[in-house]
Amino acid sequence: MRRAVCPGSFDPITNGHLDIIARASRLYDVVHVAVMINQSKKGLFSVEERIELIRQVTADFGNVEVESFHGLLVDFCKQRDIPAIVKGLRAVSDFDYELQMAQMNNGLSGVETLFVPTNPTYSFLSSSLVKEVAAWGGDVAHLLPPVVHEALVERIGKK
Repeated sequence: MRRAVCPGSFDPITNGHLDIIARASRLYDVVHVAVMINQSKKGLFSVEERIELIRQVTADFGNVEVESFHGLLVDFCKQRDIPAIVKGLRAVSDFDYELQMAQMNNGLSGVETLFVPTNPTYSFLSSSLVKEVAAWGGDVAHLLPPVVHEALVERIGKK
């Protein structure tokens, strides 16, 4: 069975993230979406909320498993016998950082990293930017799956 992982914080998941996950799901039998737990950062959404939102927006793919992870991504991969990491690249600046990570991960465990160029429609998109624009009242509905947009609007309204 061909397995891969798409890791990230997904706070919240955007259409750009979803595009990469969808493309990976067409190439692999099982795609694990690994939601990073970073104790030093306070996310807008809890890890559990992010997992639930991702499960909702990937349910139609049929081969996506969503769970959290804490620690080294290569350990997550080893524990689940996942030989490949799929990462989206938006710009050359992403490549510089991601290449170093890919080389480190491969050196630590032999796990390969596959880079997928982001759909140009989403090349500027990041969760941080979406949250900032939404916090200032900007319309980000076209950048998020509808259920995620609803959750974001509700959460920002409570702040």
